Amino acid sequence: QERLVESGGGSVQPGGSLKLACKFSGYIHPNYCLGWYRQLPDRGRDGREMVAYVDNGNRPGYADSVQGRFMISRDNAKTTLYLSMDNLKPEDTAMYYCAVGICPMLGVPDVVKWGQGTQVTVSS
Repeated sequence: QERLVESGGGSVQPGGSLKLACKFSGYIHPNYCLGWYRQLPDRGRDGREMVAYVDNGNRPGYADSVQGRFMISRDNAKTTLYLSMDNLKPEDTAMYYCAVGICPMLGVPDVVKWGQGTQVTVSS
């Protein structure tokens, strides 16, 4: 059974950087997309928003709110997914979830597997 385990969250001041990692284990269908979602403090599970994803051709997609500040990548062995976050803003504060889903994986209904989440807090 596939598992997704996130790490790398924490607290940072505005303008700071963090890098999240998601370690995959088990079988992931090669046609699935891999990505990151976040759940803002005042939102429920259904309100999770896509942050970034990468498809089976390694083509990335980003939410407009993070374009130019966040970068998604994966290691060559395709066992770990990363999210590099620069110039973080207070509105980036959220629980960040690694996800596997149906491409292009733009919304919660596209996700077939979630990680347990890692908290990112941006505050001065």
